Amino acid sequence: MNIDFNLFMNDVVRQARQEITAAGYKELTSSAEVEEALAQKGTTLVMINSVCGCAGGVARPAAAHALHYDKRPDHLVTVFAGQDKEATEKARSYFTGFPPSSPSFALLKDGKICTMVERHDIEGFAPTEVVQKLQSVFEQYCEEV
Repeated sequence: MNIDFNLFMNDVVRQARQEITAAGYKELTSSAEVEEALAQKGTTLVMINSVCGCAGGVARPAAAHALHYDKRPDHLVTVFAGQDKEATEKARSYFTGFPPSSPSFALLKDGKICTMVERHDIEGFAPTEVVQKLQSVFEQYCEEV
């Protein structure tokens, strides 16, 4: 069986993008889009997406389910590490004090980093545990909807 690896990866990436946008996150693919999104007033959750197993099995499901909570970020956006490099690099420039990590979540308020849920907070945990971590962040920094 001869599988074209690039076609396979394109399918994996497309599915990963669809999962997070279906959950309500706006995809940012350029540094200009990142600047515009992170300049918004209020709280913004940035999901740094990736194709690894912990992104698909834990982070993206948690990103969707964490939103079923009384307090939520005002804005939901996503960048794709390893795919949209310019956008990811620009987003990470806002995450001062935190090393690059994917998948991960960054919560910003008025364009300034509040906290992150990093890969080491995701990998090896159940989606429900990551949902609880995200909702704890929402509880601390977000307003009730």
